[in-house]
Amino acid sequence: MFQYHGQYEIHQYRHADLVRRAAHARLVRAALRARRAERLAARWSAAGAGSDPGRLRRHRFARAA
Repeated sequence: MFQYHGQYEIHQYRHADLVRRAAHARLVRAALRARRAERLAARWSAAGAGSDPGRLRRHRFARAA
């Protein structure tokens, strides 16, 4: 019975650690998303209203001839 109690505590600890890691990963993704959006907004505002500041859009893969 004592052994089972120890395994339960280990399970609780591991679960709490997974929850913490997931929350941290969500925060990191949100920060990256915000940074990316900020850079994009700065690029658009610097380029002016009438032009497209982005690089030329090309196909990701070359097309067959």
